[in-house]
Amino acid sequence: MDGPVKKDQRPVNLDLRTVQFPPTAIASILHRVSGVLVFFFLAILLWLLAMSLSSPVGFERAAGIVDNFLVKLILWGLLTALMYHIVGGIRHLIMDLGYWEELESGNASAKVSFIITGLLAIVVGVIVW
Repeated sequence: MDGPVKKDQRPVNLDLRTVQFPPTAIASILHRVSGVLVFFFLAILLWLLAMSLSSPVGFERAAGIVDNFLVKLILWGLLTALMYHIVGGIRHLIMDLGYWEELESGNASAKVSFIITGLLAIVVGVIVW
């Protein structure tokens, strides 16, 4: 076996902290994460809604729960995740129609979805606080 030595072509470093993800990958991962968050925490929002609509006393109780700073922070995070999931879902629907499928337009649409979500997060923050 005097032939050339075959070099191993597998990646050497698989540390995800050092990998540079493109905006489209980040947008896709965040869309999945926001969907899971919304799925699990939607029950809490529905519970608060049901409590607030049950009676005037229930409304006061729900308002008292939401008046806590930590609860407001969690509520803001959840609503921001919901806004991102909606914006990302609209982006994916547009891509399903055949638009923004190229690398440049996909990256641009991901960045725009981040900006829109940031603006919506500010609006939600003003509403919550």
